Amino acid sequence: MELTCSFTPKTNSSPFDISFSSSLLSPLSFQTHLKNPISKHSISIPRIYAVAIDPQEKLPRSSPQRLLKELAERKRAVSPKKKFPPRRFILKPPLDDARLAQRFLNSPQLSLKSFPLLSSCLPSARLNNADKTWIDEYLLEAKQALGYPLEPSDTFGDDNPAKQFDTLFYLAFQHPSCERARTRHVRSGHSRLSFLGEYVLELGLAEYFLQRYPRESPAPMRERVFGLIGKRNIPKWIKAASLQNLVFPFDDMDRLPRKDREPLPKSVFWALFGAIYLCFGMPEVYRVLFEVFGMDPEDESCQPKLRRQLEDVDYVSVEFEGKKLGWQDVAVYKASITECEISIPYIDPCFHVQPPEDALFAHPRLFRACVPPGMHRFRGNIWDYESRPQVMQTLGYPLRMTDRIPEITEARNIELGLGLQLSFLHPSKHKFEHPRFCNERLEYVGQKIQDLVMAEKLLMKHIDAPGRWLQERHRRLLLNKFCGKYFRDKNLHRFIIYDEQIQDKYEHNRRLRNPVTTAIQQAIHGLSYTVYGKADVRLI
Repeated sequence: MELTCSFTPKTNSSPFDISFSSSLLSPLSFQTHLKNPISKHSISIPRIYAVAIDPQEKLPRSSPQRLLKELAERKRAVSPKKKFPPRRFILKPPLDDARLAQRFLNSPQLSLKSFPLLSSCLPSARLNNADKTWIDEYLLEAKQALGYPLEPSDTFGDDNPAKQFDTLFYLAFQHPSCERARTRHVRSGHSRLSFLGEYVLELGLAEYFLQRYPRESPAPMRERVFGLIGKRNIPKWIKAASLQNLVFPFDDMDRLPRKDREPLPKSVFWALFGAIYLCFGMPEVYRVLFEVFGMDPEDESCQPKLRRQLEDVDYVSVEFEGKKLGWQDVAVYKASITECEISIPYIDPCFHVQPPEDALFAHPRLFRACVPPGMHRFRGNIWDYESRPQVMQTLGYPLRMTDRIPEITEARNIELGLGLQLSFLHPSKHKFEHPRFCNERLEYVGQKIQDLVMAEKLLMKHIDAPGRWLQERHRRLLLNKFCGKYFRDKNLHRFIIYDEQIQDKYEHNRRLRNPVTTAIQQAIHGLSYTVYGKADVRLI
C-alpha cells in the first residue's frame, strides 16, 4: 500500500502538521513527504516502498515452504485425520470349516474323552520346542522338590490321568510374568489351572477342618484356612518347598516388595494344586499340603482370634470324641466310590484303603461332622410330617440306590430327612441352647462344593476361555441375590424354620430374607454332597 504523509507548519498548534490522504493508499507502496517549515529550503525525502508482511507469518508469500504449509492446513480442514479403532476391537474374519475342524482336531483339549475336566484344562495347542526346552531344564527340579518320580509321565497308560501330569505341571509354573506366558495356549492354560486350584484348596481344607474340629463354628475355620493359604503366607510355602527359583528365576524373592512378591506365588500355588487334583485326586492334595509344604494347623500363625463360644452340651460322633483327626484320616476315608475312581500310581499304599462296605453315605464322617447325632430327637415333629415330604418331592429325593441290605436304604433316608430339617433350621431357633443345631456347617461345606462344581462346569463348557473371564463369569452366576432367587423360585422359602419372635420380620423384609435363602440353598448342596456325592450337586 502507498502511504503519503505531509507535514505543514501551523502557528497556533504544534510545529508539525501530519495528514493522511486515503486516496493515495495503495496495497504495495508506502510514501512519505516531509516539509520542514523551520528551514527556508524544503528538504525532500525520497519515496519509500515496503512490502507488507503479516506478523503471524514468518515466511514470504512466494516461499515454497509457505505454499506447502497452506496446502497442509487446507487438507486438514477438508478431511480430518480418521481415528482407527484398536486392533483388539477389529473383528477378524471367521475361519472356514476345514481350518476350524482341523484346529479342533489337533487341539489336545479334545484328546481325552474319558476325562473331560482334565481334557478341558490342557493347552489349546500342542507344546512347541520352546515349551519342551523348559520341561527338559526345570521340570525334574520341580518334581524332585514335590517328591515325584523323575520319569516322564508319558509312560503311563491312556486310561490313567497321570499321563498328562508333565504338561499340566509345566503350565502350573508359567505365571503371567513368565516369558513363555506370552503365547496364548500357555497363558490360557495356566490361568484355567489357577482358576480351578483355588476352589480345590478351599474345599479340601474345609472338609479337613470340619472333621478335625467337630464343635467349632465355621467362622474360626475360615480364619484357619486364610492363615494357611492366604496370599501373605503362600510365598513362605513356596520357599519351604524350594520352588522360589522356578517362580522368580532372576530375582531374590525376599528382597522384592510385597506387591511384587505375593501375586506370582499365589498364581503358581493355585495352578499347581489344580494340576495335582486333576491327575491324582484330593488325597494327593492333602499329601502335598501337609508333607511337602509342611503346613501345621496348630501353628500360631493360623490360629483364629479369641471369641466367646456358646456352650455345647450335645455329644459328637464316636469317631470325633476325644481326638483330633490328622490329614491321613481325612484323605483315605471315603465310604463310597460313586465318583470315577482315580488310580494314584506312586503314592503311599495307605491311600488305597477301601471304605467299609456297609457305609451309608458318600462321605459319612463329613456328614456326621455337619449333622450331629442329637438331630434324632427331632424325628416325628410337625415339620417332619408336613414339610419334609414336599421338600423331598421338589428336590427329587430320595434317590434310587441299590444297597446290599434293605435296612441301609431305610437308614439313609432317615438321615437324609434329618439333614434336610437341619438345612432349613435357622440359627435363631436352637443355636443358643444347642450351637450345632443350625445349618452353618452344612452351609460352609455347601458353599465350597458349589464353587468347585460351577468351576468345573465352566471349564468344560468354555474350553477356549481364559481363567480371568471364567472367574468373572463364576462370580456373576453365584451372586447371593441369584442363589436366593433360584431357591425362592422353587417355592421352598416357606418351609424355613424361624424363631417365633423374628418370623414375621424375616418373612416380610427382603434384606433379611435374601441372605437366609442363599444360606439354606448352600446347606442343601452340602447335604447332597455328603449323602450322594458330587454328582448329585451337579444335578441340583
